[in-house]
Amino acid sequence: MAEKNSAVIGFEDKIWKAADLLRGNMDASEYKSVVLGLIFLKYISDRFEIRYNELIEEGEGFEEDRDEYTSEGVFYVPQDSRWGIIASKARTAEIGTTIDDAMRHIEKENSKLKGILPKNFSRPELDKRRLGDVVDLFTNLKMHTKDESKDILGRVYEYCLSKFAEQEGKLAGEFYTPSCIVQTLVEVLQPLKGRVYDPCCGSGGMFVQSAKFIESHSSNINNISVYGQDSNPTTWKMATMNLAIRGIEADLGKYNADTFFNDCHPTLKADYVMANPPFNLSDWGADKLSTDVRWRYGVPPNGNANYAWLQHIVHHLCPNGKAGIVLANGSLSTQTSGEGEIRRKMIENDIVEGIIAMPSQLFYTTQIPVSIWILNKNKKQKGKTLFVDARNLGTMVTRKLRQLTDKDIQLIAQTFQAFQEGILNKEKGFSAIADLETIAKQDYILTPGRYVGIADQEEDAEPFEEKMTRLTTDLSKLFNKSHDLESEIIEQLKKIGYGI
Repeated sequence: MAEKNSAVIGFEDKIWKAADLLRGNMDASEYKSVVLGLIFLKYISDRFEIRYNELIEEGEGFEEDRDEYTSEGVFYVPQDSRWGIIASKARTAEIGTTIDDAMRHIEKENSKLKGILPKNFSRPELDKRRLGDVVDLFTNLKMHTKDESKDILGRVYEYCLSKFAEQEGKLAGEFYTPSCIVQTLVEVLQPLKGRVYDPCCGSGGMFVQSAKFIESHSSNINNISVYGQDSNPTTWKMATMNLAIRGIEADLGKYNADTFFNDCHPTLKADYVMANPPFNLSDWGADKLSTDVRWRYGVPPNGNANYAWLQHIVHHLCPNGKAGIVLANGSLSTQTSGEGEIRRKMIENDIVEGIIAMPSQLFYTTQIPVSIWILNKNKKQKGKTLFVDARNLGTMVTRKLRQLTDKDIQLIAQTFQAFQEGILNKEKGFSAIADLETIAKQDYILTPGRYVGIADQEEDAEPFEEKMTRLTTDLSKLFNKSHDLESEIIEQLKKIGYGI
């Protein structure tokens, strides 16, 4: 068995690079289901094997009793679908068919997984030799306990999701929200207990980060109930597998569905809502829903669904409910098609607790600047809204991608906590508190920059004459050095017959 320290930094990348050999000429979207499906199959097989061995040791002969597994939250894996069978076929031409059959038999034995698992491993485009290599790799990936299995394979699954998002570019927005944005939402809202809802849940990242937050606070994951849905069938299946690998019980509806036209949770009143809806979604069907009960503050325009998402979320909040929603910055200031009037009513209803302007380049998928809306149906600071300008936070991890650090996220979360407790020391250029009258004077525009102002520049104590003397002296030295280098280059060129 592998040692526990197999899950070191870089472990996920090793798995990704090995699995990436499978890709060949497949599109990233197709390849995604193959890799994630294989990770999930290994996970449920490991969990089954651990429980199977426990039952063998008990000696009561119940090791093939399906109820002994389902009662412990473990998926039952029939004999011909167990990883040992798959591993034994790794070097055969039938490995793809073996995996497809295993997926079908597992679905048959576990109603929760019906129609969820990928069954495309036998396709001709998938190199069976390389598939066998990855099966061998996963065969050597064994955990001592079910908790380690959940942690390591869960991390691999999450890491692969981020890599697919990087590869797929714009299409990745359908299933992946950068983890630093999700962590910011979770740290600000702190969903330790109650009903957690995401109306456009993608691959389930909001729920996974909520579970991590709960674990880090020594609380019980069973203290939250998880609800969500997604319109994309592939994404909905990924979310189901992602949550299962983390041991998170969730109600994502019986199938993928459009949130506006087929709300899977029409009576739900959630304690927390976290969402990253599609940015500036147009032609979403407003004309067919003009009398919908959700439009408390006004009918949202068909050209942009931002205020449909906001009002759908408000509709699903309980009396003390809180929400964090990622939206394009245009939602903060638009006055067209009645959106400004909807925003005014929301502000006057005192439901907007805070706005966070986020840094640029956080998404693989778009360069559209975004902000986080924090809504609260029972604000501690009545009549006040917190504005945070976090645009200068974050660190560039590649030429095109920025990430918020843990320190950045804690700064934002602590700012909200201090505001709620009434002890925030406002920081010019970063945070400000505005009452309803102040916001009204700004025409109900919620752009944080209007309220936080510009940070004071550090005073330069060096006298101007001294500074100019120092700078011109440094410049003269650089000029002299450049002349020396120029002479050296000319001399070297002469030596090879290229005089200037």
